[in-house]
Amino acid sequence: MDAKTQELRDAHDVLADFYVKHLDGQLAGDPIERSMLDLFSEMVLTVGNDVADIGCGTGRLLPYLRDRGLNPRGVDLSPGMIETARRDHPEFRYEVADLRALPFPDASLDGAVCWYSLIFLAPESREAAFNQLARVVKPGGFLITAFKDGDGQQRRGGRSTGTGVEFDTYWLSAREMEDRFAAAGFTKIFLGSRPFETYPAGYMLVQRNV
Repeated sequence: MDAKTQELRDAHDVLADFYVKHLDGQLAGDPIERSMLDLFSEMVLTVGNDVADIGCGTGRLLPYLRDRGLNPRGVDLSPGMIETARRDHPEFRYEVADLRALPFPDASLDGAVCWYSLIFLAPESREAAFNQLARVVKPGGFLITAFKDGDGQQRRGGRSTGTGVEFDTYWLSAREMEDRFAAAGFTKIFLGSRPFETYPAGYMLVQRNV
């Protein structure tokens, strides 16, 4: 594991309890994010129900996806996050894995969720990561991502948490996101955006080409 990936993993081991405190329950008060996951769920159910939350963190989205009729599992780079997910949401399956080497057979998922998990991809990692997503989502399947819409340049994250951790983040523009998905074999179905106080957020639903 390279030094930057190790830094990211170690930082998120530390951040697991912070995420529980600050993000658990957030979805209940955010109708926009719920509507994005509802759209994804309805689309996926036209082809199946096996989905993965890739970069699942504490597993907070999995109960919502289950309640929409899906069969979700979680994957995260951080063992600390997976340990917390297993503690708080033990009814689901989880694995520790890198986005660039997903632990799923080819075309085995009807859908995938990447909820603010693509914001950690350095330029040299992006092609491999998007190709992995295309590998595991079956033709006709769907993927939804929430992301921070920016210029793709390196930023240092973690400082605002007050936990003493730092790591690299990259806010990709909606155009680069669409181009990366297209190059990997996806077609854009929906793109939405919203302003936040500290950054603009984007939501993109794509379908794996048949």
